[in-house]
Amino acid sequence: MTTVDFLATVDGYPKPDDKIRTTSSKVQGGGNAGNALTCAARLGLKPKIISKVADDAQGMSILEELEADGVDTSFIVVSKGGSSTFSYVLVDSQTLVYFDGMSMEASLFFGQEAAGNNIPILVEAESPREGLDELLKLADFVVCSTRFPQAWTQAPSIPSAMVSILLRLPNVKFVIVTLGEDGCLMLERKDADVEERNVESFLELLYKEKDDSLAIPTSICSNMVPEKMLPFAAQVAAAKCRALGARTGLPHRTDPRLASFLC
Repeated sequence: MTTVDFLATVDGYPKPDDKIRTTSSKVQGGGNAGNALTCAARLGLKPKIISKVADDAQGMSILEELEADGVDTSFIVVSKGGSSTFSYVLVDSQTLVYFDGMSMEASLFFGQEAAGNNIPILVEAESPREGLDELLKLADFVVCSTRFPQAWTQAPSIPSAMVSILLRLPNVKFVIVTLGEDGCLMLERKDADVEERNVESFLELLYKEKDDSLAIPTSICSNMVPEKMLPFAAQVAAAKCRALGARTGLPHRTDPRLASFLC
């Protein structure tokens, strides 16, 4: 999904019926797919988006901002009096397809096309929903929210749920769980013939880092190893957090703080 975000900074979250003044405000593009594309473009990839916007001022603003950051918007449909609730991303043409979990019918159609052409698929899973199981079966990489692994697997803990995800989805190379201010966990498949076993035997493959999922598509396209991938994503996330909104602080490939990862 790609949207417009209205951002406001306040001294404290208002109580019901309170009237407070903002100390600063900003209007910028948002949405999981739009943000991931913007990040990929700034980090040197050539992403394309398939989505839909209305023909109003906000829709035009969405297009202009994505184009200014180097995102190819030629596949976006502009409709009269409506807006889209789905989008998916192509990064570097035939390198990676990213799905943000919206509109399963469209995602499954394009996912099957991608799988049939041996294009790697990254799925972001925030909550269980109809059709997601089928999409996950097509995935090569999974990034999910804190609550998703246990909700989807009914496992007693996040680590055991991550193991269960790899067991249920034999094509998935790694799964990442974002943990908010606590960073993230990543479990990578090392054995092509994983069998049911004690969770502790997997923990040596579990990586933890302060991370944000926005830089993961770029990491995959750059063939980074996990030990390098998560610190890179953490550096991008740290830069993003220095400014208001999801996109303002996203660094560009030329940022000296990223030089050691992209050389």
